[in-house]
Amino acid sequence: MSSNLELTTAPSEQASAPESVAESAPSDEVSPQLPVSTEAASETNGRLSPSEDEADDDESDDDDEVDALDAVFDETGLAAAEVLAAAEAQDAAEAAEDDIEQVPTVLEPEPDPTPYERALHAPHVRSTGEPAEIDPDELDPDALKVVLRLHQHGHQAYLVGGCVRDLLLGKKPKDFDVATSAHPGEVRAIFRNCRLIGRRFRLAHVYFKGGKIIEVSTFRANPTELEAAAPSVPEEEGEAGGDDLLITHDNVFGTAQQDARRRDFTINGLFYDVSEGRVIDYVRGRRDLDERFIRTIGDPEVRMREDPVRILRAVRFAAKLDLDIESRTYAAMEGAVEDLPRCAPARLLEETFRLIRGGVSAPALKLLDALDAMKFLLPPVNAYLKQHGKEGEKTFYSFAQALDRRVAAGEPLDDAILLAALLVPISHSGPPAEPQEGGRPSVSQVVEELLAGFVQSARLPRRIAERCRMLLLAQRTLSGERRRKSAAFRRHPLFGEALTVFEMTVEATGEHREQLDAWKAGEVPTPRPEASDSEGSEAGGQRKRRRRRRRRRSGGEGSASAGSSSGSGAGEA
Repeated sequence: MSSNLELTTAPSEQASAPESVAESAPSDEVSPQLPVSTEAASETNGRLSPSEDEADDDESDDDDEVDALDAVFDETGLAAAEVLAAAEAQDAAEAAEDDIEQVPTVLEPEPDPTPYERALHAPHVRSTGEPAEIDPDELDPDALKVVLRLHQHGHQAYLVGGCVRDLLLGKKPKDFDVATSAHPGEVRAIFRNCRLIGRRFRLAHVYFKGGKIIEVSTFRANPTELEAAAPSVPEEEGEAGGDDLLITHDNVFGTAQQDARRRDFTINGLFYDVSEGRVIDYVRGRRDLDERFIRTIGDPEVRMREDPVRILRAVRFAAKLDLDIESRTYAAMEGAVEDLPRCAPARLLEETFRLIRGGVSAPALKLLDALDAMKFLLPPVNAYLKQHGKEGEKTFYSFAQALDRRVAAGEPLDDAILLAALLVPISHSGPPAEPQEGGRPSVSQVVEELLAGFVQSARLPRRIAERCRMLLLAQRTLSGERRRKSAAFRRHPLFGEALTVFEMTVEATGEHREQLDAWKAGEVPTPRPEASDSEGSEAGGQRKRRRRRRRRRSGGEGSASAGSSSGSGAGEA
């Protein structure tokens, strides 16, 4: 195989950062964040609500609230675009602070192939005459190039983790990862378009055409095992006791066997040697795959306390792969749930989104609820389920199932749509919150607090939080709860996404089918009798009309015109 990998030119920051929650520093500790999303729109609040000079003197505060909501869904969508642009600008400013090494603009030429390189290949038949345990035709060709190039330079390298697990289960892997004995700097020196990411532990990303990334990690050891093997040292006065097993650092290189043993579950500890065509199993993962069990590597209570995020990973694998969780592992998960708040919020949120993106949100969230983990991950959902009982569970999981069907069908849904679809029943369960400072419209208070908390502590990009808010606000109009001009509403930049969320609402509840058909047909649906008007209404239910006039300029034509108009009115009176 030739060593001249066909790599892309240096990828830009924008191209390499997908719109996901952990785009800035996956699995790393978070840094202090800027203020929450309400400040992202504070600069535009003056543009969202009408000027006082444009309103009549007898207008009420309720009218100002309606104006703010109208401005979010105005005829041009300009206000919404400005809010989203401000959110994206803040996201970009924070992303620039992440510890990500830039790809060099001047790339070194590829080394000349060695005489031995042509002998490196992925055989279909093993040296024993048996077929390769995984057909090389099912392996990613770019991942093969990375592995064989590392072999060429004298390093160990294997395909690892989920790709090996999925191939042995007859499933198509989403991506292919590589583990190697080469240190990050050595990997970067071998591949032209490679950059290093991460704070606690450096990972190498090798870029190929079409934006594909092959992640290369150096063999690591479990620091807990190393500390247990080291001679005991008396604890200094004031140090934490030995009962705290939470891993706060894992920047320790190791061997291939140590790397397999440090992984979370046996089914994820399998390595595949492409040059030998065989699976390397240090942790008896093949046995658990055959028995369809999820089992921790080592003592489950210790492993769950080391990293409680493994609770969410076990739930995701159980739901995605239709596997059972081994009894001791499940008991350890129940005991470690209370440690979830000690994990980095960004990691918890990213793992929660992975459940939703994978098309298994309904069974996964049910399992998390059974473990009593929802109160830490999605507090408003937990409160909703507890408050509304069986009927609330039925409604919420109907939304989750509708979302799963769309994901399974391959429909591209961004994170704002995924989150909004799950929050619709919560936002409908109570009255809208009071408008925020500056007249900014609000959805229910619990949803506002959830989104603000995600932005502030869990590094949810502000653009996702703002889009989610707007999608939830739009549901009131789509269902006929608020009257609006159809043409103006359709021109809003988020109308299509809001309609997608509304379609899932109709599918989950069976309600508002007529309104949905009307919107999709380009017609104006009949508003509900109790619907409020976008112009506001008085306490008696009678519509209050608003009159607007241009801001008057002092002197000149403005004064003359005003005087003329005033005189005309007096004569008519």
